Amino acid sequence: MEQPARQYDPGVPEPLVTAAATRTLVIDLEGGLLRSELLMEALFSSPGRMLARFGAGGRPGMAALTDILARAEIDYAHLPYDSDVLNRALAARARGAKIYLVAGRFARHAAGIAAHLGFDGVVAPAELAAGGSLPFDRGAIERVENRGSRNASLRTSLRTWAKALRVYQYAKNTLVFVPVITAHQLNFASFGSALLAFLAFSACASGAYLMNDLLDLAADRQHPTKRHRALAAGDLPISSALSAIPALWLFAVVAGLCISPLFLGVLGAYLVTTIAYSLALKRKMLVDIVTLAGLYTLRIVAGAVGVGVVLSEWLLIFSLFVFTSLALIKRFSELSMRESAGLADPSNRDYRVTDLQIIAAMAAASAMNAVTVFSLYVSSTAVTPLYSRPWLLWLLNPLLLYWFGRALMMAHRREMPDDPILYAFRDGPSRIAVAAMICIMLAAI
Repeated sequence: MEQPARQYDPGVPEPLVTAAATRTLVIDLEGGLLRSELLMEALFSSPGRMLARFGAGGRPGMAALTDILARAEIDYAHLPYDSDVLNRALAARARGAKIYLVAGRFARHAAGIAAHLGFDGVVAPAELAAGGSLPFDRGAIERVENRGSRNASLRTSLRTWAKALRVYQYAKNTLVFVPVITAHQLNFASFGSALLAFLAFSACASGAYLMNDLLDLAADRQHPTKRHRALAAGDLPISSALSAIPALWLFAVVAGLCISPLFLGVLGAYLVTTIAYSLALKRKMLVDIVTLAGLYTLRIVAGAVGVGVVLSEWLLIFSLFVFTSLALIKRFSELSMRESAGLADPSNRDYRVTDLQIIAAMAAASAMNAVTVFSLYVSSTAVTPLYSRPWLLWLLNPLLLYWFGRALMMAHRREMPDDPILYAFRDGPSRIAVAAMICIMLAAI
Protein backbone atom coordinates (compact mmCIF):
# COMPACT_ATOMS: atom_id res chain seq x y z
CA MET A 1 0.00 0.00 0.00
CA GLU A 2 1.38 3.37 -0.97
CA GLN A 3 2.34 5.44 2.05
CA PRO A 4 1.39 9.11 2.33
CA ALA A 5 3.94 11.64 1.25
CA ARG A 6 6.40 12.56 3.95
CA GLN A 7 5.70 16.01 5.36
CA TYR A 8 8.36 18.55 6.26
CA ASP A 9 8.19 21.95 7.86
CA PRO A 10 7.27 24.34 5.05
CA GLY A 11 8.85 27.27 6.84
CA VAL A 12 12.04 27.88 4.86
CA PRO A 13 14.22 30.95 4.23
CA GLU A 14 12.85 33.33 1.60
CA PRO A 15 15.64 32.72 -0.96
CA LEU A 16 14.51 29.10 -1.29
CA VAL A 17 10.91 29.81 -2.26
CA THR A 18 11.24 32.03 -5.29
CA ALA A 19 10.03 29.54 -7.89
CA ALA A 20 7.26 30.96 -10.01
CA ALA A 21 4.04 29.05 -10.25
CA THR A 22 4.47 28.50 -13.98
CA ARG A 23 7.98 27.12 -13.74
CA THR A 24 9.02 23.47 -13.37
CA LEU A 25 11.32 22.44 -10.56
CA VAL A 26 13.81 19.76 -11.63
CA ILE A 27 15.73 18.08 -8.79
CA ASP A 28 18.72 15.77 -9.04
CA LEU A 29 17.82 12.67 -7.03
CA GLU A 30 21.34 11.76 -5.93
CA GLY A 31 23.28 14.66 -4.51
CA GLY A 32 20.24 16.90 -4.53
CA LEU A 33 17.24 15.33 -2.85
CA LEU A 34 18.73 12.12 -1.45
CA ARG A 35 21.42 12.40 1.23
CA SER A 36 22.73 8.96 0.34
CA GLU A 37 23.72 6.76 -2.60
CA LEU A 38 20.86 4.92 -4.29
CA LEU A 39 23.09 1.99 -5.22
CA MET A 40 24.11 1.50 -1.61
CA GLU A 41 20.56 1.98 -0.39
CA ALA A 42 19.44 -0.82 -2.68
CA LEU A 43 22.32 -3.04 -1.58
CA PHE A 44 21.65 -2.59 2.15
CA SER A 45 17.85 -2.51 1.99
CA SER A 46 18.00 -6.23 2.80
CA PRO A 47 21.60 -7.51 2.58
CA GLY A 48 20.77 -11.14 3.33
CA ARG A 49 18.05 -11.26 0.70
CA MET A 50 20.29 -9.54 -1.85
CA LEU A 51 23.05 -12.07 -1.25
CA ALA A 52 20.62 -14.98 -1.54
CA ARG A 53 19.22 -13.67 -4.80
CA PHE A 54 22.70 -13.13 -6.21
CA GLY A 55 23.74 -16.66 -5.25
CA ALA A 56 20.60 -18.22 -6.72
CA GLY A 57 20.51 -16.13 -9.86
CA GLY A 58 22.74 -18.40 -11.91
CA ARG A 59 24.15 -15.36 -13.75
CA PRO A 60 27.18 -14.10 -11.81
CA GLY A 61 28.62 -10.73 -12.67
CA MET A 62 27.82 -7.03 -12.43
CA ALA A 63 24.88 -7.26 -14.83
CA ALA A 64 23.13 -9.77 -12.58
CA LEU A 65 23.93 -7.71 -9.47
CA THR A 66 22.61 -4.51 -11.09
CA ASP A 67 19.41 -6.30 -12.06
CA ILE A 68 18.94 -7.60 -8.50
CA LEU A 69 19.57 -4.17 -7.00
CA ALA A 70 17.11 -2.60 -9.42
CA ARG A 71 14.43 -4.93 -8.03
CA ALA A 72 15.36 -4.40 -4.37
CA GLU A 73 12.62 -3.41 -1.95
CA ILE A 74 13.54 0.02 -0.59
CA ASP A 75 11.50 1.80 2.08
CA TYR A 76 11.03 5.13 0.31
CA ALA A 77 9.24 6.65 3.30
CA HIS A 78 12.32 6.50 5.54
CA LEU A 79 15.14 7.42 3.17
CA PRO A 80 17.36 10.34 4.30
CA TYR A 81 16.00 13.20 2.21
CA ASP A 82 17.48 16.69 2.31
CA SER A 83 14.93 18.72 4.26
CA ASP A 84 15.89 22.04 2.62
CA VAL A 85 15.40 20.57 -0.86
CA LEU A 86 12.09 19.01 0.15
CA ASN A 87 10.92 22.29 1.67
CA ARG A 88 11.81 24.01 -1.56
CA ALA A 89 9.84 21.41 -3.53
CA LEU A 90 6.81 21.76 -1.24
CA ALA A 91 6.91 25.54 -1.55
CA ALA A 92 7.13 25.26 -5.34
CA ARG A 93 4.23 22.81 -5.38
CA ALA A 94 2.18 25.24 -3.29
CA ARG A 95 2.75 27.84 -6.01
CA GLY A 96 1.49 25.45 -8.66
CA ALA A 97 4.81 24.32 -10.13
CA LYS A 98 5.44 20.81 -11.42
CA ILE A 99 8.30 18.82 -9.89
CA TYR A 100 10.46 16.21 -11.65
CA LEU A 101 13.36 14.12 -10.44
CA VAL A 102 16.52 13.63 -12.50
CA ALA A 103 17.90 10.09 -12.19
CA GLY A 104 20.39 8.33 -14.42
CA ARG A 105 20.04 4.84 -12.93
CA PHE A 106 17.55 2.69 -11.06
CA ALA A 107 14.57 4.23 -12.84
CA ARG A 108 12.15 2.02 -10.90
CA HIS A 109 13.38 3.31 -7.55
CA ALA A 110 13.41 6.90 -8.79
CA ALA A 111 9.82 6.54 -9.94
CA GLY A 112 8.88 5.03 -6.58
CA ILE A 113 10.44 7.96 -4.71
CA ALA A 114 8.69 10.46 -6.98
CA ALA A 115 5.34 8.74 -6.46
CA HIS A 116 5.83 8.58 -2.69
CA LEU A 117 6.64 12.29 -2.46
CA GLY A 118 3.87 13.29 -4.86
CA PHE A 119 6.17 14.55 -7.61
CA ASP A 120 5.13 14.57 -11.26
CA GLY A 121 7.68 12.15 -12.68
CA VAL A 122 11.28 11.29 -13.54
CA VAL A 123 13.52 12.34 -16.42
CA ALA A 124 16.95 11.05 -17.40
CA PRO A 125 19.99 13.36 -17.46
CA ALA A 126 20.52 12.61 -21.16
CA GLU A 127 16.95 13.67 -21.97
CA LEU A 128 17.38 16.87 -20.02
CA ALA A 129 20.69 17.67 -21.74
CA ALA A 130 19.49 16.83 -25.24
CA GLY A 131 16.24 18.68 -24.89
CA GLY A 132 14.18 15.90 -26.44
CA SER A 133 10.55 15.15 -25.74
CA LEU A 134 10.41 16.49 -22.22
CA PRO A 135 7.07 16.63 -20.37
CA PHE A 136 7.63 20.32 -19.61
CA ASP A 137 8.83 23.51 -21.24
CA ARG A 138 12.61 23.44 -21.32
CA GLY A 139 12.79 27.22 -21.12
CA ALA A 140 10.86 27.41 -17.86
CA ILE A 141 12.72 25.11 -15.52
CA GLU A 142 14.56 25.67 -12.28
CA ARG A 143 17.04 22.95 -11.36
CA VAL A 144 18.39 21.77 -8.02
CA GLU A 145 21.64 20.01 -8.91
CA ASN A 146 24.23 18.02 -7.02
CA ARG A 147 25.56 20.61 -4.61
CA GLY A 148 29.18 20.16 -3.71
CA SER A 149 28.90 23.09 -1.31
CA ARG A 150 26.87 20.90 1.00
CA ASN A 151 30.03 19.15 2.15
CA ALA A 152 30.42 19.54 5.91
CA SER A 153 33.28 21.46 7.44
CA LEU A 154 36.23 19.57 8.94
CA ARG A 155 34.81 20.03 12.42
CA THR A 156 31.43 18.71 11.38
CA SER A 157 33.05 15.79 9.59
CA LEU A 158 35.03 14.83 12.69
CA ARG A 159 31.87 15.06 14.76
CA THR A 160 30.05 12.87 12.27
CA TRP A 161 32.81 10.27 12.28
CA ALA A 162 32.93 10.29 16.08
CA LYS A 163 29.19 9.70 16.10
CA ALA A 164 29.40 6.90 13.52
CA LEU A 165 32.35 5.20 15.22
CA ARG A 166 30.52 5.56 18.55
CA VAL A 167 33.51 6.96 20.36
CA TYR A 168 31.31 7.38 23.43
CA GLN A 169 31.01 3.58 23.53
CA TYR A 170 34.74 3.31 24.18
CA ALA A 171 33.85 3.61 27.86
CA LYS A 172 33.01 -0.12 27.70
CA ASN A 173 36.55 -0.90 26.62
CA THR A 174 37.95 0.46 29.89
CA LEU A 175 37.07 -3.04 31.16
CA VAL A 176 40.48 -4.15 29.84
CA PHE A 177 42.00 -2.19 32.77
CA VAL A 178 40.05 -4.20 35.37
CA PRO A 179 42.55 -7.12 35.60
CA VAL A 180 45.43 -4.64 36.05
CA ILE A 181 43.63 -3.02 38.97
CA THR A 182 42.27 -6.15 40.64
CA ALA A 183 45.66 -7.91 40.37
CA HIS A 184 47.34 -4.76 41.77
CA GLN A 185 49.74 -4.55 38.83
CA LEU A 186 49.90 -0.77 39.09
CA ASN A 187 53.01 -0.04 37.02
CA PHE A 188 53.86 1.79 33.81
CA ALA A 189 54.45 -1.33 31.69
CA SER A 190 51.13 -2.92 32.67
CA PHE A 191 49.16 0.24 32.04
CA GLY A 192 50.94 0.68 28.69
CA SER A 193 49.90 -2.80 27.56
CA ALA A 194 46.36 -2.22 28.83
CA LEU A 195 46.19 1.09 26.95
CA LEU A 196 47.26 -0.58 23.70
CA ALA A 197 44.64 -3.28 24.33
CA PHE A 198 42.08 -0.52 24.86
CA LEU A 199 42.96 1.06 21.50
CA ALA A 200 42.81 -2.32 19.72
CA PHE A 201 39.38 -3.10 21.14
CA SER A 202 38.12 0.40 20.35
CA ALA A 203 39.15 0.15 16.68
CA CYS A 204 37.77 -3.38 16.43
CA ALA A 205 34.47 -2.33 18.04
CA SER A 206 34.11 0.76 15.82
CA GLY A 207 34.43 -1.37 12.69
CA ALA A 208 31.81 -3.74 14.11
CA TYR A 209 29.49 -0.82 14.94
CA LEU A 210 29.72 0.45 11.36
CA MET A 211 28.97 -3.02 10.00
CA ASN A 212 26.05 -3.42 12.41
CA ASP A 213 24.61 -0.03 11.39
CA LEU A 214 24.85 -0.99 7.72
CA LEU A 215 23.02 -4.25 8.32
CA ASP A 216 20.38 -2.53 10.46
CA LEU A 217 19.96 0.48 8.20
CA ALA A 218 16.27 -0.06 7.40
CA ALA A 219 15.32 -0.94 11.00
CA ASP A 220 17.26 2.00 12.47
CA ARG A 221 15.40 4.49 10.28
CA GLN A 222 12.11 3.39 11.80
CA HIS A 223 13.45 3.65 15.36
CA PRO A 224 12.68 6.85 17.33
CA THR A 225 16.30 7.44 18.38
CA LYS A 226 18.47 5.20 16.17
CA ARG A 227 17.24 7.05 13.08
CA HIS A 228 19.61 9.86 14.10
CA ARG A 229 22.68 7.64 13.69
CA ALA A 230 25.14 8.95 11.11
CA LEU A 231 24.48 6.27 8.48
CA ALA A 232 20.71 6.13 9.01
CA ALA A 233 20.42 9.92 8.78
CA GLY A 234 22.63 10.15 5.69
CA ASP A 235 25.29 12.20 7.48
CA LEU A 236 27.95 9.64 6.56
CA PRO A 237 28.08 8.05 3.07
CA ILE A 238 27.67 4.30 3.06
CA SER A 239 30.70 3.96 0.78
CA SER A 240 32.86 5.79 3.36
CA ALA A 241 31.75 3.37 6.06
CA LEU A 242 32.59 0.42 3.82
CA SER A 243 36.11 1.81 3.37
CA ALA A 244 36.59 2.53 7.08
CA ILE A 245 35.67 -0.96 8.33
CA PRO A 246 38.74 -2.84 6.95
CA ALA A 247 41.03 0.05 7.91
CA LEU A 248 39.86 -0.07 11.52
CA TRP A 249 40.18 -3.83 11.71
CA LEU A 250 43.68 -3.70 10.20
CA PHE A 251 44.75 -1.23 12.91
CA ALA A 252 43.27 -3.55 15.55
CA VAL A 253 45.24 -6.51 14.16
CA VAL A 254 48.52 -4.56 14.14
CA ALA A 255 47.93 -3.33 17.70
CA GLY A 256 47.05 -6.85 18.80
CA LEU A 257 50.24 -8.28 17.33
CA CYS A 258 52.25 -5.65 19.22
CA ILE A 259 50.85 -7.09 22.47
CA SER A 260 50.96 -10.85 21.89
CA PRO A 261 49.61 -13.53 19.54
CA LEU A 262 47.40 -14.82 22.37
CA PHE A 263 45.83 -11.38 22.82
CA LEU A 264 45.23 -11.24 19.06
CA GLY A 265 43.43 -14.58 19.35
CA VAL A 266 41.12 -13.17 22.05
CA LEU A 267 40.54 -10.07 19.93
CA GLY A 268 39.74 -12.31 16.95
CA ALA A 269 37.24 -14.26 19.06
CA TYR A 270 35.63 -10.96 20.06
CA LEU A 271 35.37 -9.85 16.42
CA VAL A 272 33.98 -13.18 15.19
CA THR A 273 31.39 -13.19 17.99
CA THR A 274 30.47 -9.58 17.25
CA ILE A 275 29.96 -10.34 13.55
CA ALA A 276 27.86 -13.41 14.42
CA TYR A 277 25.86 -11.23 16.79
CA SER A 278 25.21 -8.62 14.10
CA LEU A 279 24.27 -11.20 11.46
CA ALA A 280 22.13 -13.61 13.45
CA LEU A 281 22.56 -13.93 17.22
CA LYS A 282 20.94 -10.61 18.12
CA ARG A 283 17.70 -11.88 16.57
CA LYS A 284 17.61 -14.91 18.89
CA MET A 285 15.73 -14.53 22.17
CA LEU A 286 18.08 -14.64 25.20
CA VAL A 287 20.94 -15.84 22.98
CA ASP A 288 21.65 -12.16 22.38
CA ILE A 289 21.77 -11.55 26.15
CA VAL A 290 24.28 -14.34 26.73
CA THR A 291 26.34 -13.12 23.77
CA LEU A 292 26.43 -9.54 25.02
CA ALA A 293 27.47 -10.68 28.49
CA GLY A 294 30.17 -12.81 26.90
CA LEU A 295 31.45 -9.89 24.82
CA TYR A 296 31.76 -7.72 27.92
CA THR A 297 33.57 -10.50 29.77
CA LEU A 298 35.91 -11.05 26.80
CA ARG A 299 37.19 -7.51 27.34
CA ILE A 300 38.25 -8.48 30.86
CA VAL A 301 39.82 -11.70 29.60
CA ALA A 302 41.71 -9.69 26.97
CA GLY A 303 42.94 -7.28 29.62
CA ALA A 304 44.32 -10.15 31.67
CA VAL A 305 45.97 -11.75 28.62
CA GLY A 306 47.40 -8.43 27.44
CA VAL A 307 49.00 -7.65 30.79
CA GLY A 308 49.98 -11.23 31.53
CA VAL A 309 48.12 -11.74 34.81
CA VAL A 310 46.16 -14.78 35.92
CA LEU A 311 42.43 -14.17 35.65
CA SER A 312 40.61 -14.91 38.88
CA GLU A 313 37.64 -17.27 38.54
CA TRP A 314 35.86 -15.09 41.09
CA LEU A 315 36.21 -12.06 38.81
CA LEU A 316 35.08 -14.11 35.81
CA ILE A 317 31.92 -15.42 37.49
CA PHE A 318 31.13 -12.03 39.02
CA SER A 319 31.55 -10.36 35.61
CA LEU A 320 29.22 -12.81 33.85
CA PHE A 321 26.39 -12.12 36.30
CA VAL A 322 26.98 -8.36 36.23
CA PHE A 323 27.00 -8.13 32.45
CA THR A 324 24.04 -10.47 32.06
CA SER A 325 22.07 -8.13 34.31
CA LEU A 326 23.23 -5.07 32.34
CA ALA A 327 22.36 -6.69 29.00
CA LEU A 328 18.87 -7.49 30.30
CA ILE A 329 18.47 -3.91 31.57
CA LYS A 330 19.47 -2.66 28.12
CA ARG A 331 16.78 -4.79 26.46
CA PHE A 332 14.27 -3.66 29.08
CA SER A 333 15.06 0.00 28.32
CA GLU A 334 14.66 -0.52 24.58
CA LEU A 335 11.33 -2.34 24.91
CA SER A 336 9.94 0.08 27.50
CA MET A 337 10.79 2.99 25.22
CA ARG A 338 8.87 1.33 22.41
CA GLU A 339 5.94 0.74 24.73
CA SER A 340 5.92 4.39 25.82
CA ALA A 341 6.07 5.55 22.19
CA GLY A 342 3.23 3.20 21.20
CA LEU A 343 5.46 1.34 18.74
CA ALA A 344 5.05 -2.26 17.66
CA ASP A 345 7.37 -5.09 18.68
CA PRO A 346 10.89 -4.66 17.23
CA SER A 347 11.31 -6.31 13.85
CA ASN A 348 15.02 -7.08 14.31
CA ARG A 349 14.78 -8.55 17.82
CA ASP A 350 13.01 -11.68 19.05
CA TYR A 351 11.27 -9.85 21.90
CA ARG A 352 7.82 -8.47 22.52
CA VAL A 353 6.74 -5.51 24.58
CA THR A 354 4.78 -7.94 26.74
CA ASP A 355 8.10 -9.54 27.80
CA LEU A 356 9.02 -6.51 29.93
CA GLN A 357 8.12 -8.02 33.31
CA ILE A 358 10.06 -11.25 32.86
CA ILE A 359 13.09 -9.37 31.50
CA ALA A 360 13.06 -7.07 34.54
CA ALA A 361 12.82 -10.06 36.89
CA MET A 362 15.75 -11.80 35.19
CA ALA A 363 17.82 -8.59 35.34
CA ALA A 364 17.18 -8.22 39.08
CA ALA A 365 17.99 -11.90 39.70
CA SER A 366 21.31 -11.66 37.82
CA ALA A 367 22.23 -8.53 39.77
CA MET A 368 21.53 -10.23 43.10
CA ASN A 369 23.57 -13.24 42.01
CA ALA A 370 26.49 -10.92 41.26
CA VAL A 371 26.27 -9.43 44.77
CA THR A 372 26.09 -12.94 46.24
CA VAL A 373 29.20 -14.04 44.34
CA PHE A 374 31.06 -10.96 45.54
CA SER A 375 30.04 -11.69 49.13
CA LEU A 376 31.34 -15.26 48.82
CA TYR A 377 34.61 -13.91 47.41
CA VAL A 378 35.10 -11.55 50.35
CA SER A 379 34.44 -14.49 52.70
CA SER A 380 36.95 -16.75 50.90
CA THR A 381 40.67 -17.20 51.46
CA ALA A 382 41.39 -15.83 47.96
CA VAL A 383 40.99 -12.27 49.22
CA THR A 384 43.70 -12.47 51.92
CA PRO A 385 46.83 -12.32 49.68
CA LEU A 386 45.56 -9.25 47.83
CA TYR A 387 44.09 -7.10 50.61
CA SER A 388 45.48 -6.20 54.03
CA ARG A 389 42.09 -4.97 55.20
CA PRO A 390 39.62 -7.27 53.41
CA TRP A 391 36.83 -6.44 55.88
CA LEU A 392 36.52 -3.04 54.17
CA LEU A 393 35.31 -4.82 51.01
CA TRP A 394 32.03 -5.61 52.76
CA LEU A 395 31.19 -1.92 52.32
CA LEU A 396 30.97 -2.55 48.57
CA ASN A 397 27.86 -4.70 48.99
CA PRO A 398 25.44 -1.87 49.85
CA LEU A 399 26.94 0.25 47.07
CA LEU A 400 26.47 -2.58 44.56
CA LEU A 401 22.89 -3.10 45.71
CA TYR A 402 22.26 0.64 45.40
CA TRP A 403 23.73 0.89 41.91
CA PHE A 404 21.94 -2.15 40.50
CA GLY A 405 18.69 -1.06 42.13
CA ARG A 406 19.04 2.47 40.76
CA ALA A 407 19.74 1.16 37.25
CA LEU A 408 16.62 -1.02 37.38
CA MET A 409 14.49 1.83 38.73
CA MET A 410 15.72 4.30 36.11
CA ALA A 411 15.01 1.78 33.36
CA HIS A 412 11.54 1.15 34.81
CA ARG A 413 10.87 4.90 34.83
CA ARG A 414 11.97 5.16 31.18
CA GLU A 415 14.83 7.46 32.23
CA MET A 416 17.70 5.32 30.92
CA PRO A 417 17.99 5.89 27.15
CA ASP A 418 21.60 4.71 27.02
CA ASP A 419 23.46 1.50 27.57
CA PRO A 420 23.64 0.94 31.39
CA ILE A 421 27.44 1.16 31.41
CA LEU A 422 27.35 4.45 29.50
CA TYR A 423 24.57 5.63 31.80
CA ALA A 424 26.85 4.99 34.79
CA PHE A 425 29.41 7.39 33.28
CA ARG A 426 26.78 10.11 32.74
CA ASP A 427 24.59 9.72 35.83
CA GLY A 428 25.76 11.76 38.83
CA PRO A 429 24.71 9.36 41.64
CA SER A 430 26.17 6.44 39.70
CA ARG A 431 29.50 8.23 39.31
CA ILE A 432 29.57 8.94 43.04
CA ALA A 433 28.81 5.29 43.83
CA VAL A 434 31.55 4.03 41.48
CA ALA A 435 34.06 6.54 42.90
CA ALA A 436 33.21 5.38 46.42
CA MET A 437 33.76 1.73 45.38
CA ILE A 438 37.19 2.58 43.97
CA CYS A 439 38.17 4.44 47.14
CA ILE A 440 37.08 1.51 49.31
CA MET A 441 39.08 -0.97 47.20
CA LEU A 442 42.19 1.24 47.42
CA ALA A 443 41.76 1.59 51.18
CA ALA A 444 41.44 -2.18 51.54
CA ILE A 445 44.76 -2.90 49.81
